[in-house]
This record gives sequence, C-alpha cells and structure tokens, in this order.
Amino acid sequence: MSLISAHSRLPRWLKRKTPLAGASLKVTRLLKEHRLQTVCQSAKCPNLLECFGRGTATFLIMGDVCSRACRFCAVSSGRPAPLNEHEPEQIAAVITRLQLKHVVITSVTRDDRPDGGSQFFARTIQTIKTAVPGITIEVLVPDFKGEEKSIKTVAEARPDIFNHNLETIPRLYRSIRTGADYRRSLAVLSLAKKYNPGLITKSGLLLGLGENKDEVFAVLKDLRKIDCDILTLGQYLRPSLDSKNIPVAKFITPDEFTEYKKIAESLGFRSAAAGSYVRSSYHAEKFFGSPLLRND
Repeated sequence: MSLISAHSRLPRWLKRKTPLAGASLKVTRLLKEHRLQTVCQSAKCPNLLECFGRGTATFLIMGDVCSRACRFCAVSSGRPAPLNEHEPEQIAAVITRLQLKHVVITSVTRDDRPDGGSQFFARTIQTIKTAVPGITIEVLVPDFKGEEKSIKTVAEARPDIFNHNLETIPRLYRSIRTGADYRRSLAVLSLAKKYNPGLITKSGLLLGLGENKDEVFAVLKDLRKIDCDILTLGQYLRPSLDSKNIPVAKFITPDEFTEYKKIAESLGFRSAAAGSYVRSSYHAEKFFGSPLLRND
C-alpha cells in the first residue's frame, strides 16, 4: 500500500481529491503503444493523474532500472537494460500526437555507461527539436559522476532548461543519496552554464527528510552562488512501505513552504515554487512561460 493513498495518515493540508483517471487514459495508451516510460509512473508521483489528465508527462529515457538506490525514490534499482536505440524517435512521435509545446526529459542514473548516457540525452534533444520545431525542452539529468565532458555534451545540445536536483541537504547525502556527492551536484549545474551561458538552470529539494531550516537556507544560498535560476521545494512522501524508502521525518506546513518561497525570491531566484505537492517537473511549462525566464 502506498502511503500517498493512505489519507488517514496524512495531515489535513495534504488531503486532496484524486482526479478521475478517465482524462489520463489517452496519455497512458500512447505511452504503452510506443513502449515508453515516464518518471511519473516509475517514481509513483502523487501528481500523475493530474498531469496525464492535462496531456503532459515527464519522459524517462534509458530504461526504468537505476544503477543507484536513493532512499527517497521509488524507481527500481539494479542492473539497467541495454538502450532502446529507437527511443528518441518514439518519444518525438508521442510528443507530436499530444501536441506538446514544452516537454521534460529525464533518466535513471546510468553509471554502467562510460558517458552516463549523456550522448543519448543529446540525441533525444536533437531528435525532438527536429521533429517538433519551436518546442521548448527541459532536461532533468543525473550527475554523470561529475564527468565534465558528459555535462558539456548535454548543455551544448541546447535544451531550454537544464535541471539537476540536489534533493536534500549535505548532511543527509550519505544516508539518502547513495553514490551522490553534494559538491559534485552543485558543479553539474555550474558546468552546464559554463558550456552554455544562456542556459536556464534549475534544481529542487524534497523536504521532510530530516533537515532543518538553517540547512535548507544554506543550500538555497549555495544554489544562488552558482546562479541557479529556478527552484522547486516539495514535501517528501514515502512512496512505499519497502525498507528502501525511509519514513517521513516531518510534514512541512503550508506556512513553512510560504516562508521558504519568500526566502528563495529574496535570494534572487528568477522563479520559485514551494508546496506540499510541488515536484521538479510539476507544471514545468508554466515556469518556462514566466516573463522572468525570457531572454528575448
């Protein structure tokens, strides 16, 4: 049983009506028809029905098995499968049928590949841009083990938004983000702008994992030091009762999220979203539509 659906265990501000599944069936059928994955499904996102119902999804490339096992995540971990070399074209076909104007592309971590999958990211970006002229593309990338060449490959493929989530505060990395490194993750965002100076960068954290406010504020300041443009802050919701997924340490109140948003804006983020159900790709198209993010 997912804790997300166990409403009796959630504080009142987290209880909401579940959208009807009917409107999301078109997206579900298209994904199945083209044998595509979404992080919405693999990560058991609480916003899945709403986003599918709006005709949006975050495409998960390079399989649905991750080479790491972060304790906040529901994505399966283990030995990833070989790449589906037709996946970029299949994604472009679905995007065309859904008539999307903004798309988010993410992946599992592929530590098994020498380049971490960076060239596959670049090919996917290029394929979509060729198939759907005028579309805006956001990528949510792993850390590529900090390999500068891999980060350069994706940045120079010219996505419109380059997202890499810090996920939590430095103190919790060892226990929650297995195989990751806080400073390395910051460097991913910094290097992306080095190789594509006009690139909009974005990062996000899940709160309620055991951090305190001062630690969150320190992370926000670190992100601004490297000129990160967009911030998302959401509530960690344990995706399963599996021992891999840690329990929620705290439910952040709406007033606390409002405080975090105000702090983020005062620090100079060009756009910030903070709320219980905010996720890095939730309403991503609205972020890009903000006048604050336009460079023209």
